[in-house]
Amino acid sequence: MQRDRLQSFVGNGEKAAPTFSATEMQRRQDAIRAHMAQTGVDAALFTSYHNINYYADFLYCQFGRRYGLVIDHDKATTISAGIDGGQPWRRSFGGNVTYTDWQKDNYFHALRQLAGNAKRIGIEFDHVNIDLLDLLKAEFPGVAFVDIAAPAMRLRMIKSAEEIAHITEMARIADVGGAACVEATAVGVPEHEVALHSTAAMVREIARTWPHAELLDTWTWFQSGVNTDGAHNPVTSRKIQRGDILSLNCFPMVAGYYVALERTLFAEEASDEHIRLWEFNCKVHDRGKELLVPGKKCSEIAAELNEMYAAENLLQYRSFGYGHSFGVLCHYYGREAGLELREDCETVLEPGMVVSMEPMITIPENMPGAGGYREHDILVIEEGGNRNITGFPYGPEHLIVKGKAKAA
Repeated sequence: MQRDRLQSFVGNGEKAAPTFSATEMQRRQDAIRAHMAQTGVDAALFTSYHNINYYADFLYCQFGRRYGLVIDHDKATTISAGIDGGQPWRRSFGGNVTYTDWQKDNYFHALRQLAGNAKRIGIEFDHVNIDLLDLLKAEFPGVAFVDIAAPAMRLRMIKSAEEIAHITEMARIADVGGAACVEATAVGVPEHEVALHSTAAMVREIARTWPHAELLDTWTWFQSGVNTDGAHNPVTSRKIQRGDILSLNCFPMVAGYYVALERTLFAEEASDEHIRLWEFNCKVHDRGKELLVPGKKCSEIAAELNEMYAAENLLQYRSFGYGHSFGVLCHYYGREAGLELREDCETVLEPGMVVSMEPMITIPENMPGAGGYREHDILVIEEGGNRNITGFPYGPEHLIVKGKAKAA
């Protein structure tokens, strides 16, 4: 039985309320087209979550299928799988082509309709795997494939006013999640119960703030005791004990945009050595925020903060960079790797960038003050300085939590 290779869901419902204005989305597509014109690229094929979302306002669910966004010099079209029905068309800024499962190469059939005359096609070198690259070369013999990922990332690193407003509102919701964590924290409460309470609070606030948004990917990591030693350690069912070092990590996700709130806490009490280490890490955090100004190199910031730790014989307990860019990224998809506060990153801070300051040290379990200490704020780089959009308090004065103990 012969079935159609492509199908249309255009008009299946109304277009969804967009995350950003048409003017903002057009600005993004025009910017990548300007790069394409300068480099002789006829069409760009974006395949990553972050770039498809950034340039088309559509966040796909892969589930073993291929997705794409083709931008040429006249139009932008998402390519989606039939399993998603009309949702991709309703969400996409631009056109949409849907392919069916009835033949194995239907994705490439759709791609040929959109980019069949191109001689130079931009693809994401940091996302396209060997299998996909081989298939693209077979489908487009004689076509030159060039990297579009690095210039696209550079464009994403400078946020528009609409993006900054969106991220700022999300940071407010992260603070809501932090307050919910503190509210649920008490001796005898499992980590997962604290995390669930926080995540529910954030999802409800997202739904209230953006009533037309898709609600997905918001989560909380809440770690206790030895589980605080890594920044990305998953939630467990470990119960909070008196004197535990704790770490809250709240991540409200809205339309593929990522923000975070991260704080060190203690359950009811903290030893003198825990307090000393905590206060010093807060001191590094404060100095780091002062350094986030236009003209500063990421590597210079890391070097100065390294000296602070080294002076206290703590540098060996630091395990990762001091912060990173924000925008369309998540631990599930994407990162603006060109804007990280690391010793090997030479990017110079500019107005419009949005970055975190998040110093962390981990003291091993066999030492006084054991555990992982991390504070995390989000700052918008502005002319002459920065603006901190994180409002949640930190330090021993605020976050030694004396919640009511729960029955074991």
